[in-house]
Amino acid sequence: MLAVVRIILVTILIFVISLFSITLCMVRPKNKNNAHVTAIFMGKLGKIFGIEVEIRKPKGYKEECPVVYVANHQNSYDIFTISACLPKRTVTIGKKSLRWIPFFGQMYWFTGNILIDRANRSKAHNTISTAAQKMRDKNLSVWLFPEGTRSYGRGLLPFKTGAFHTAKQAGVPIVPICVSNSHDMVKLNRWNNGKMIVEFLDPIEIEDDSNTSIRHIANSTHELMLAKINEISDEAGNPFTVSDSKKAG
Repeated sequence: MLAVVRIILVTILIFVISLFSITLCMVRPKNKNNAHVTAIFMGKLGKIFGIEVEIRKPKGYKEECPVVYVANHQNSYDIFTISACLPKRTVTIGKKSLRWIPFFGQMYWFTGNILIDRANRSKAHNTISTAAQKMRDKNLSVWLFPEGTRSYGRGLLPFKTGAFHTAKQAGVPIVPICVSNSHDMVKLNRWNNGKMIVEFLDPIEIEDDSNTSIRHIANSTHELMLAKINEISDEAGNPFTVSDSKKAG
């Protein structure tokens, strides 16, 4: 019964938030914080699922623009949890198919997020260039999931290099965001579904534009994030299993 109530309530609230967000965008079109405001409201829905989210930032952390944020992407619950920490003046880059989701898709597009056609490599590369240009011209940050897909319990998947090329083209640092393991964490008929930790790491500068260097930076960022994700997952009480850790490499 609790599961049914949660699903109905979240469905209604997604509709309400989407409608509010679209209206907000019509009132103040192209405002750089439209995505941030919407994400704050979406992030509050995690409480309905009984999830506590703790957001950590380095001591003395300043929300500087522009930067490229990279975070691990685990499952569909991410929209109700890590959305809460989307910084100001930041938009996300998501797959083009999101626009077909009723209400949510229209809201996602209206708030200035960037849609990418991953099936078309040429268009995807053009999107990277467009995103980098927008970052420079409008003083915006972008948020990407470098795994390119949800991991669904497979650990931290290998990184694609798009986020790192975007940072290089825009001349900005990468800021890793690590989210503790949430695989099999949520049981819809259980009141309390535990704690998630979201931790921002120190910025990583990209100095060399060679492909080898970009791949090296992507791999070293993966290693850095994997270590931190394992650490905070243990602390949050939902550690990766042995098989997860093997798949994460």
